[in-house]
Amino acid sequence: MENIAHIQAMTVLAVGIIFGLGALGTAIGFGILGGRFIEGSARQPELLPTLRVQMFLVAGLLDAVAMIGIGFALFFTFANPFVSALQEAMRAAH
Repeated sequence: MENIAHIQAMTVLAVGIIFGLGALGTAIGFGILGGRFIEGSARQPELLPTLRVQMFLVAGLLDAVAMIGIGFALFFTFANPFVSALQEAMRAAH
């Protein structure tokens, strides 16, 4: 049982790191994206509609990367394959 608790503790730590790095990466990406959008629209105001469409497209892709990370984190939280593999190994040893 001690091994299962250790696996669950390491999983919680990994999930926290996944959430934190996903949020950090998304925040940095949005900061760069917003800055470049403002810079581009200031240089060429006539391209504002085109730049806006491209900005929202990239923003959606940027959010998708974070959501994929959250999906993996939730998978490891609620359906941890490492715990089930350990339980199978413990059953096979007895």
